Amino acid sequence: MLWIAATLIAAAAQTARNAMQSSLTAALGTLGAAQVRFVYGLPFALVFLVLVAAFADAPVPAPTAAFIGYTGAGALAQIGGTVLLLAAMHAGSFSVATAFTKTEPVQVAIFAFAVLGERLTPLAVGAIVIATTGVVLAAWRAPGAAGRRSAAAVVFGVTSGAFFALAAVGFRGGILALGDGASYVRATTTLAWSLGIQASLLGAWMAVFRRAALMASLRHWRQSLGAGFMGALASQFWFLGFSLTAAANVRTLALVEVLFAHAVARRLFGERATRREALGMALVVAGVALLLAAA
Repeated sequence: MLWIAATLIAAAAQTARNAMQSSLTAALGTLGAAQVRFVYGLPFALVFLVLVAAFADAPVPAPTAAFIGYTGAGALAQIGGTVLLLAAMHAGSFSVATAFTKTEPVQVAIFAFAVLGERLTPLAVGAIVIATTGVVLAAWRAPGAAGRRSAAAVVFGVTSGAFFALAAVGFRGGILALGDGASYVRATTTLAWSLGIQASLLGAWMAVFRRAALMASLRHWRQSLGAGFMGALASQFWFLGFSLTAAANVRTLALVEVLFAHAVARRLFGERATRREALGMALVVAGVALLLAAA
């Protein structure tokens, strides 16, 4: 059951990373703050890899064609999901975009079955549906008169969730492709490769098309370094979870992040949940509890 602890730690670290990235948005812009998780996270992922290889007293697994294919696809899908999420928000509804990206766990279950042949019990499928419904309910805001723009946000949001789902499946496929070594070594190897691919691609793109934002991240290196560390730490435990159980289980339990986010919002900003949000969070808790019972 180590995947449960790994997922909870990852969700907490990701909440902290999101808060740090949010504080960088004013100075770096949305894309500038987004690339910090990859560019500044890579050095920490490499340090993690050295440490776990030394702890395991084992060499770093050699990449195979299947590993590179799965990990590269996951890395590109994660970038695509981020771009589509930004497009959904630009379409006019941040809340609708956020809500529909949270359909990811359902899509993970579908893609994992199609790509990796992973099957889930009916109880686990029910847990995924209940928890996902809870998150959508908690995140939903009435779209008002946005009409067509809100419809675009829904399309982009669901598609973004699909790309994030494909990323999770790709990363799990990459981990499995490394064979039967220690799970934490395979997970950290996949993390280092994925961040290397993402940092290279996004760093080059930022250098050509968003040089000002890239230079700004260098000027704000202390804050960027903190966000990069928390991003790498979160990813380390996400990948460890992927190495231990089905990707759908990890991404469903990860929905507890919405509870963490509400706790942070209440603590720092004095925000209180509405009845609908409280009902949504109750469904998340019920779905997660059912998932753990099915595990």
